[in-house]
Amino acid sequence: MTMSKVEQRLAALGVTLPAPAAPIANYTPFVRAGSLVIISGQLCLGPEGKIAPQHVGRVGAGVSAADAASAARLCAINVLAQLRACIGDLDRTLRCLRLGGFINAAPDFDALAGVMNGASDFMVEALGDAGRHARSTVGVASLPLSAVVEVEGMFEVR
Repeated sequence: MTMSKVEQRLAALGVTLPAPAAPIANYTPFVRAGSLVIISGQLCLGPEGKIAPQHVGRVGAGVSAADAASAARLCAINVLAQLRACIGDLDRTLRCLRLGGFINAAPDFDALAGVMNGASDFMVEALGDAGRHARSTVGVASLPLSAVVEVEGMFEVR
């Protein structure tokens, strides 16, 4: 079986998409409506399905901005894993329309955009120009499993 162009790009980046994470509450990991796919918020789970200690807690209060950006990248990897579970071949992705980022941040930490760039930069690396997207980034008081970042996405697909 031939590897898709997106999977080839991921391999060149040293990224293997994990098995998609199962929901931890009453929701579905993705919903498809026509050519749109909405991916539920994905946590910064590593390849083994766990959150690394450096990705637990609040950025600006024990978690560095660099570690939080790395967590955002993991979230984006998990978003793509869910997208692949929905559409099969990632080459069917026409565009990443939107990413939403939730950053578990100390009240005085305002460098949220740089943290979310971990997810945004990865999406462009993985999808090329089709990875350029609109986005929102919000600082929050807490996230599930004490994760430092959660990222959701919306995609246009064939």
